[in-house]
Amino acid sequence: MAINTVSSWRELDDAISEISRPKSQRHAHSTVVFRGLARTDYSHVSSLARLRGDYPSLERHLLRNFRKYAHRRAPGPTMWDWLALGQHHGLPTRLLDWTFSPLVALHFATASWRHDDALLLAVDCERTHDLLPGPLHGVLEREGALLFTTEMLAEEAPTLAQFDRCAREDPFLAFFEPPSLDERIVNQSAVLSALSDPTCHMENWLEQHPDLWWAWRIPAATKADVRQRLDQSNITERVLFPGLDGLAAWLRRYYSPDDVDRGEPDQDGGAAMDGGGESRGQQEGSMSGSPGGG
Repeated sequence: MAINTVSSWRELDDAISEISRPKSQRHAHSTVVFRGLARTDYSHVSSLARLRGDYPSLERHLLRNFRKYAHRRAPGPTMWDWLALGQHHGLPTRLLDWTFSPLVALHFATASWRHDDALLLAVDCERTHDLLPGPLHGVLEREGALLFTTEMLAEEAPTLAQFDRCAREDPFLAFFEPPSLDERIVNQSAVLSALSDPTCHMENWLEQHPDLWWAWRIPAATKADVRQRLDQSNITERVLFPGLDGLAAWLRRYYSPDDVDRGEPDQDGGAAMDGGGESRGQQEGSMSGSPGGG
């Protein structure tokens, strides 16, 4: 699918409204999730894949040791609860962060690198889940749910190895809602995605399924207009990252001169949905990282 370039807030808002209108016979609300990138040359590569080398073999070690050393947190009974907690705190995982709110995604697309074009990506969860293997799809059908919970995923795939073995041929994509670990997840309307092959990047999956997603390039001039509308609507770090870190990040951005770019670009890309500052390079997800960078 081609990436459309928008020239105004109104044009972008109309495009989002068009794809978000409920069209499903099974669900009364929008089935679309969103993800924002602050620069168009950033990628949807997971934080696990950015370790490079033989990163798939590191996945189980990362999760095992995270559970061992963070055992007092006890986020929930399943491996998926622990994986979500790790993602929330910056552990390299195969997960990517999304949100049901296009405004939240646009915040992360426009809060940094103001002189660079941004990207907004949207994926239809329902149609994506129609491609799931039978047992996993059956769990959603039984519950009448659009997304998995961690417990629902664990019914058929209690481990990542079992999750991967569910794939018939091509890798599949599953969306699930993380447990409400804190207000940040709740305020961001967070959603997580997992591919059934850690070596399959989101760009590869998107290329193979062009009818399941939409994307818009937001030029730098339009980005400034969108950012102003978001600030007027109180879609800011102060709300999305409750606490003093979010407050400080909001004030730092609000009082930064328009002609100042903070930090240098990282070869791996830049902030996606973590709300981090430009100087940290690309980070994954609305759930992880400090809103102020550093």
